[in-house]
Amino acid sequence: MKEVKATIITIGDEILIGQITDTNSQWIASELSKIGVTVNRMLSISDDADIITSSISDNLNEVIVFTGGLGPTNDDITKQTLTNFFSSELVCHQPTLDRLTEYYKSVNRELNDLNRSQAFVPDNCVVLTNDFGTAPGMWFQHGKTVIISLPGVPLEMKKIMELQVLPKIKDCFFMPFIYHKTLHTIALTESDLAIRLKDWENQLPKEVSLAYLPTLGMVRLRLTIQGENEKMAHSILDPIIEVLYGMIGEYIFGEDETSIEKVIWELLIESGGTLATAESCTGGNIGQLLTSVSGSSQYFNGGIISYNNDVKIKSLNVPKEIIKEHGAVSEETVRSMAANVRLLMNSTYAVAVSGVAGPNGGTKEKPVGMVWIAFASEKEIVAKKLILTSHRSKNIRLSSVFALDLLRKHILKELNRD
Repeated sequence: MKEVKATIITIGDEILIGQITDTNSQWIASELSKIGVTVNRMLSISDDADIITSSISDNLNEVIVFTGGLGPTNDDITKQTLTNFFSSELVCHQPTLDRLTEYYKSVNRELNDLNRSQAFVPDNCVVLTNDFGTAPGMWFQHGKTVIISLPGVPLEMKKIMELQVLPKIKDCFFMPFIYHKTLHTIALTESDLAIRLKDWENQLPKEVSLAYLPTLGMVRLRLTIQGENEKMAHSILDPIIEVLYGMIGEYIFGEDETSIEKVIWELLIESGGTLATAESCTGGNIGQLLTSVSGSSQYFNGGIISYNNDVKIKSLNVPKEIIKEHGAVSEETVRSMAANVRLLMNSTYAVAVSGVAGPNGGTKEKPVGMVWIAFASEKEIVAKKLILTSHRSKNIRLSSVFALDLLRKHILKELNRD
């Protein structure tokens, strides 16, 4: 069974000068992977006809997906360039013109010549209807290669991909079944995991591949299998994953499309518990992570950002003597922060953080990157010291996710699922 390979090309000077971030390529690659297409090239190119043309001529893959350059202004040249490349001519696509006419009428605006030009497409393309914008997509067949041109606006591109492009690719190519399983780990580095999993990894069947995908404080383990169908994939991967849980289960916090904050959401909804936070060096980042998940108001009661010691004393009721004797960055202080914010917010659980984020403020006894995190419930208060990095932004992120992981482990413990 032949592997189908793809190239993704984003067009736009605004990407190359760093004015906007290309998120389209990542999303397209993920969706193509799900249907068994292997992406082996991603390019960002300028709005230049010669470069657009050469990106097609130099391609050796079965699928090329372009995004961008389909607007009505002079700097959007993708459509005309493709028209010239395929020796075609622009003709009016009446259904698109009718849709544009109706749209502009509904918003009491006149359909001018630039808007009307959006309805003109190469006469040898398959038109990909855009119900969420003005520029239709285009599908070309060039020998054994399919060339797809899509709008750069993410919403428009995604809808055309989902409803039209992906089904057409599946109809055009006979592809192997590819199954990905991703496990999210926390608190182990990539090298730590590789050492722990060396023997397990060496025993993986030849049809299974493993990728380590590290981010700050976390590593995703992606297992990929290519075969006949999903049933066969599960029959091979499920026992392998079961062994993996037996080896590093305490470090695995989720699977596939998830995040530590989404896992916390699921656990608190399941347990019926509520949560409060007391943050110093993280400056509200934990609260931001929690509230980034829709529905977090069901369990997140609120938090106090006690960056100043006076706030710790007056708002969090941390005894003045504790801070005087042990300092703001200490086990005693962070335990008091967690215990008191739980009571103040009338919550089931609480987490607290206090540390030296850096790059300044460290001492020999309490260097930059030293952070204390704590968990509190009615049953217990648990504190943990972290020694992190010399980079402020990294320390804020790491402190936040490690505090949420401490919370996760203790909720699981109280649910008898640890």
